[in-house]
Amino acid sequence: MMRFKRNGSYTLNRKSKAKPNGKKPPAEEKKQYLELEYTKIRVVDFDLKELVVLPREIDLNEWLASNTTTFFNLINLQYSTISEFCTGETCQAMTACNTIYYWYDERGKKTKCTAPQYVDFVMSLCQKLVTDEEIFPTKYGKEFPNSFESLVKKICRYLFHVLAHLYWAHFKETVALDLQGHLNTLYAHFIIFVREFNLVDPKETCIMDDLSEILCAPAPPPAPTPAPSAPDSAPSPSSQNHVTER
Repeated sequence: MMRFKRNGSYTLNRKSKAKPNGKKPPAEEKKQYLELEYTKIRVVDFDLKELVVLPREIDLNEWLASNTTTFFNLINLQYSTISEFCTGETCQAMTACNTIYYWYDERGKKTKCTAPQYVDFVMSLCQKLVTDEEIFPTKYGKEFPNSFESLVKKICRYLFHVLAHLYWAHFKETVALDLQGHLNTLYAHFIIFVREFNLVDPKETCIMDDLSEILCAPAPPPAPTPAPSAPDSAPSPSSQNHVTER
């Protein structure tokens, strides 16, 4: 099997639909990211499904490892573009739609944290996992652990939380930076990938189903280019009037 060269304490987190103080979250706001002027912007114009299908010559675990590492790096990079706007004051909780995510450590202790703290926990954990040779082996002949698929699923679940927060809390900043096309393409690619290999429970991603159905729908075929009109044909010599000098 072909192997890929890949760059770059495990805890469990759960979600809650109540605020840390026990109050219900505010009513759902208008979702700017669903407006056509934004959803139509992408950085690629081909079917992303083609990018996620497992190639015949590649081992499944290798494919999951390569793609998971790539998504971790890309989502981390996308978040970094707006990180200066995601502060303990602006994002006092890790929110996405009407869901608030709490962090649970390895002992099951529930931790109230701000969005930047939560994202830091996620990225630190993912970095530790994808660079662990015992979990994401890069050397030929090294076997993947039995827990590999479950760890990939949990990484993808965390990364989904970050993407959802980017849309819910920082889409305006993303638009101001003219990066909505990159975010849309990254999100669609990620959702198509996790759906292809059943890596995230649909109950987890359903809060963003409205966006997913728009961005993951196959792109309409480009309009056919009209054939150029034929140039006016020059008159044949026989049809022209000739003057003979005498």
